[in-house]
Amino acid sequence: MVVYEFMPRGSLNYHLFSKDPRRLLPWEKRVKVAVGMARGLSYLHTRETPIIYRDFKSSNILLGQDYTPKISDFGLAKWGPAATDPCVTSHVVGTVGYVAPEYHFKGNLYVKSDVYSFGVVLVEMLTGLRAIDKNRPPEQRDLVEWTKPLLSVRSKLKRIMDTRLEGKYAIKEASKIAVLAVKCLHQEPQFRPSMKEVTETLEQIGAYYKV
Repeated sequence: MVVYEFMPRGSLNYHLFSKDPRRLLPWEKRVKVAVGMARGLSYLHTRETPIIYRDFKSSNILLGQDYTPKISDFGLAKWGPAATDPCVTSHVVGTVGYVAPEYHFKGNLYVKSDVYSFGVVLVEMLTGLRAIDKNRPPEQRDLVEWTKPLLSVRSKLKRIMDTRLEGKYAIKEASKIAVLAVKCLHQEPQFRPSMKEVTETLEQIGAYYKV
């Protein structure tokens, strides 16, 4: 038997995608969750032997009473490469829409493959939309493919921000998070920031909200 801490707020995806207005996650809480997620993933990546989570997605982020996030379900986690190796080769597992391209197409797993998945979740938090949704128009079904060209342009970002927020967010901070997401979603893992760098950027943004 495995006993886990009870997380009364449930999963992040429940709040992001629920149609119940009582479950709406305000902007300040989204920033807090983003900072906490980054710290957790950075912790895994900076161990003496890094741990690659492999299935980072919004449904695996659980929220405490005060919206402090915890990463759950380590069933697919894997020891990272040795210091002399850039990546490990692995049978592809994970969730479509979140899996980094180098892993999805070649089976090459890097620590920064998790960074890509983190970027996907950031886009979900900005837009309030699922990574993959077959009910959207064909050109919008893949969230990253659709929104990536829009994220770095502030005027275009406003068009894809979660409408349920009703404009109650700071566009300056939202733009910074969007630009960070684009960096995380770079096709080549070596050009993505480390989770330590991601955490530092989000902590600077979070300081504005005292999170």
